[in-house]
Amino acid sequence: MDYVSALVPPVVMAVFFIGLIVTIVRSQGGANKAKEDGVVDAALARVEAAQQASSPKDAGA
Repeated sequence: MDYVSALVPPVVMAVFFIGLIVTIVRSQGGANKAKEDGVVDAALARVEAAQQASSPKDAGA
């Protein structure tokens, strides 16, 4: 029976790990993807706007 108690923790960890991977894969795409893409696009637009706003000052110096 020692082999059973030795195998239980790795099996439990493997089951939780597989569940985590399945959850990550399922959360990709769909409505979540559109929402995440919108947030990233907005952040990139803010960075680009800040860079363009600072560029004319640097060019004149």
